Amino acid sequence: MGLFRRGPKRDSRDTPRDPAFSFFSVDEAALFRGQVREAFAEQGLEVTLYADMVTDSAGRQFGLGNLAAVCHNDDRGPRVWGDLARRHAGMVLRTMDGPSALETLPPERIRAQLYPRVISEDSLDPQAFGYARSVAPGLYEVLALDLPESVMMLTDEALEPLGEIRQLRDRALNNLRGLPVEGRETVKEAGGTRFEVIVGDSFYTASRVLALESVVRHVTGEWIPPDGALVAMPFRHQLAFHVIRDATVIPSLGSMAAFAASGFEDTPGAISPYVYWWRGGTLTQLSAKDGDELRITVGEDFHELLERLTARDRPE
Repeated sequence: MGLFRRGPKRDSRDTPRDPAFSFFSVDEAALFRGQVREAFAEQGLEVTLYADMVTDSAGRQFGLGNLAAVCHNDDRGPRVWGDLARRHAGMVLRTMDGPSALETLPPERIRAQLYPRVISEDSLDPQAFGYARSVAPGLYEVLALDLPESVMMLTDEALEPLGEIRQLRDRALNNLRGLPVEGRETVKEAGGTRFEVIVGDSFYTASRVLALESVVRHVTGEWIPPDGALVAMPFRHQLAFHVIRDATVIPSLGSMAAFAASGFEDTPGAISPYVYWWRGGTLTQLSAKDGDELRITVGEDFHELLERLTARDRPE
């Protein structure tokens, strides 16, 4: 998985855009939805198409947002959308029509496959996920069951037979720390900007911000100092960090803010377009959108940190 995405040759942005998926033109969206209908039909299921989902005769709904983003980001272009749709339809129906893993797997096997996931508030049903822990404004941590073809986010009801939430979270975090780092890229720019990007196909790559100490230790061989780190998790397959050691945090902050905002757009599993200050496990948001403009907003603590580092690095 590359760091910077290059889209395939597609309809110009000047062509009329689809209301539900603006990264598609109207014609591309029609092609995409037609491929989705055919994919479900090949599985023996006739569906009714809507802007962002399909439904079957039993009233089951299948959202299309994630699949649309996957198709949009595949650099092979529309020629593979049919294959992607067929794979998606098969996986969804096998998951929905088969027995629940919560009923077939023993409790210890479920605990061994538990992982914490960071998701946006838009993806959360607060009534079903009352245990969800806030990790930053608009971001929450939930527990998920990792399965061969899918990831099942577990509700309060699903977790109840498995034990106490705190112990389940501890087990999930230990499982997260044990995951390998699939890929790593270093971003370096003129002016001192430098940050690391962890990339991978795992659905938990970005969620490793919850175990940042172990990730930084694995990647750099060093511990995070008391001043902490900058982090960004634009979508589920990327985690960026800059360990704060000197005044290079200033140019790195601006570059990471732009990186997060760009990576968040039109991606499957989008999490956050912002950059955060990680300190002792607490996340403080440092960037924000003001209309179409990106701005950096720092509080008193971070401002004092910048002044201290700048003064220390200033030539005598």
